[in-house]
Amino acid sequence: MLWKRISKLRTVLGVLNRKVPSYGRFKPRHFCSVPPVGQGHTIFALSSGRGKCGVAVIRVSGPASAFCLCQLTRMKQGLPPPRTAVLHSISDPNSGELLDRGLLLWFPGPQSFTGEDCAEFHVHGGPAVISAILQALGSLPGLRPAEAGEFTRRAFQAGKLDLTEVEGLGDLIHAETEAQRRQALRQMAGDLGHLYQTWSHTLTRALAHLEAFIDFSEEENIEDGVLNQVDNFVRQLQMEIHSHLHDNRRGERLRSGVHVVIAGEANAGKSSLLNAICQRPAAIVSPIAGTTRDVVETALDIGGFPVLLSDTAGLRDTHDIIEKEGVRRTRERLEQADLTVALLDVVGLLEASNKLTHLLFSFLEDLNVRQKQQCILVLNKIDLLHKKELNDLHCALKKEEDLPTVCWLSCKTGSGIEEFLRVLRAELEILCGNPLLGMPSLTQARHRSHLHKCLEALGLYEYYKRADMALAAEGLRSALASLGRITGKVGAEEILNLIFRDFCIGK
Repeated sequence: MLWKRISKLRTVLGVLNRKVPSYGRFKPRHFCSVPPVGQGHTIFALSSGRGKCGVAVIRVSGPASAFCLCQLTRMKQGLPPPRTAVLHSISDPNSGELLDRGLLLWFPGPQSFTGEDCAEFHVHGGPAVISAILQALGSLPGLRPAEAGEFTRRAFQAGKLDLTEVEGLGDLIHAETEAQRRQALRQMAGDLGHLYQTWSHTLTRALAHLEAFIDFSEEENIEDGVLNQVDNFVRQLQMEIHSHLHDNRRGERLRSGVHVVIAGEANAGKSSLLNAICQRPAAIVSPIAGTTRDVVETALDIGGFPVLLSDTAGLRDTHDIIEKEGVRRTRERLEQADLTVALLDVVGLLEASNKLTHLLFSFLEDLNVRQKQQCILVLNKIDLLHKKELNDLHCALKKEEDLPTVCWLSCKTGSGIEEFLRVLRAELEILCGNPLLGMPSLTQARHRSHLHKCLEALGLYEYYKRADMALAAEGLRSALASLGRITGKVGAEEILNLIFRDFCIGK
């Protein structure tokens, strides 16, 4: 009798320990033949770039992902193993017509980018193939085309990414230079979000201590020095946020590009220098003074840093209405410049050698150059001087310590261009910094705004802590909410559309 009971118990335990087939690995055939009902929309889109290419990636996310994968492949054995590429034919679910042969990938949720069930079709990148597969997906019940950024939005809503990581992903998609790529990767990896989360945890701890003091101090159950700890937390946080904000806009410059303006007198060779940097005829060059009358802009990658380079109209007094407007635009662009390339005709300097210092500083003042670090002084047309004349000017300028970095070159012969580009790259690195070193840089105006509000709220704590602890605690709560809005932990809904609208369809 006992033996029978033991045998029965073993049977029961065996059934309980038996591994049930996971729908994440192989969905049963009946699951693939019936679309899920009442579980929300399943979205699909082309995730790779548009246009002819070797391979195109079409992504599907949502509860009907398994259903659509089975409908387009007619797999008899069910779904492929998760995260394993399988070569298979892809057919129209209605007519059965072969559309293409490609790689299929199955990502069961929550172990996917969006946290939902996902599928990917890696197919040939011809427009007709892509169009046919997208139409086939659109014909299935429960599926609809994705909106811009909707895949990433679902990843955020599933807790896969915070808002700083979402913004880092967006920056990575739009990165055009090495430095932009490095900064975006670091932010997408969570470095910036981790910094803000650390500050949030510090502030939460300070608020908890303050609330405890308010609620229990009369019962004398609170340790001595609790308020001093709160003060220390707040002061340390204020210092760190203040330092983070005063970073000379390095991260924002790197993200959007450094504005470099070439400015100087008419016929000094500004357009020739622009063409030499671009290595193409971007601007018209002629011996006639005043040829350039508008701002000529070109986007460049210089040493891995993004640059918006502007050639401007020559600065001089003129009665020509069009040229006057050009000079006005030049001065307007100089106000916006991150770096000014001040260009002078070296022949004119030689003629005014007796008042060289006065002429140079008057020229820089006219260009609105406030710090020598914001400027590179370029002396052009050195090919027109004899060697002795050039040496005399070199010696005279070496005595002036307050001048910005001086570059000597000839746009006509190309002499000195390489040295100028080396100096320009060094200045760009100072302005943008190294995105891989130190604390992660502030990259968004949205972050800057919320951090300023956080500092203002911490100031309210300092103001009220002697008079009203409840109002002081409210200041800490407001500061915590401002930090939370950066990562999306609180009050995120109103800014989601602003962030995701810049994503491409399929991301």
